[in-house]
Amino acid sequence: MGFVAFFVFSLLYLTPGDPAAVIAGDQATVADIERIRERLGLDRPFLVQFGTWLWAVLHGDMGISIFTNLPVSEMIGQRIEPTVSLATVTIILAVSLAVPLGTLAAWRVGSWIDRLVMVIAVAGFSVPVFVVGYILIFAFALELEWLPVQGFTSPSEGFWPFLSHMIMPASALGLVYMALIARITRASVLEVLSQDYIRTARAKGLAEDKVLLGHALKNAAVPIVTIIGIGVALLIGGVVVTESVFAIPGLGRLTVDAILRRDYPIIQGVILLFSFVYVVLNLLIDISYTLLDPRIRY
Repeated sequence: MGFVAFFVFSLLYLTPGDPAAVIAGDQATVADIERIRERLGLDRPFLVQFGTWLWAVLHGDMGISIFTNLPVSEMIGQRIEPTVSLATVTIILAVSLAVPLGTLAAWRVGSWIDRLVMVIAVAGFSVPVFVVGYILIFAFALELEWLPVQGFTSPSEGFWPFLSHMIMPASALGLVYMALIARITRASVLEVLSQDYIRTARAKGLAEDKVLLGHALKNAAVPIVTIIGIGVALLIGGVVVTESVFAIPGLGRLTVDAILRRDYPIIQGVILLFSFVYVVLNLLIDISYTLLDPRIRY
């Protein structure tokens, strides 16, 4: 995490653009901009700025927003519910569809089912999230008027109002995630189905569903779980675009607004939070290997 913090701070430090000039406005003089830079501490050496910021982060202080003068942690807290809700619904939707589809494609390899699943997977990788989002909005919100166009409703205000606002963004965001998981599931299950113990199980007269679920899918679980964890990076990146398309007031939308205004403390805080979540999730997935495969020990 220390390397991530240094990388994030360095990247923003080297990025063109001066937040002091943005705050001062078009009519500001050089002296006005310099006074703002001094007030914000942007005139200090890089290592001094990084050390001050890192020391504050280690003590739970992510800094103050340059434009709103609110604590970054408070602003993140206000926006985290929509993002967590979107990510959770997306993961549930993608995994619950991708794993059965990938398993089915491996079981019926070479059939029309297999080809259809692969076409969906290729489409999922090929079509950008924002394109899928606008297609869904046009079809289900504007033409059919089945779902609301944009916005977010908290689960505390009712399950259906919450779900109706999540269906389209989760579907748009989950398509690429589902395509990734489905392809890896198919490849993993297909490899396991060619093993000798699968032929032995079938020769003993074991039902096909038990062979497929109890033997093949179980032994193919480690690569599938691995790609689910790796795919979280795609999910985090897609959240920013998806929240902008569907006007969801989450961390992705907060990040876009902060980038446009060069609000460095918010950008640093959000990226650091996303990085921490990614590291923790992958650590949990690594630990889960011991449950999925008794042969794995740490």
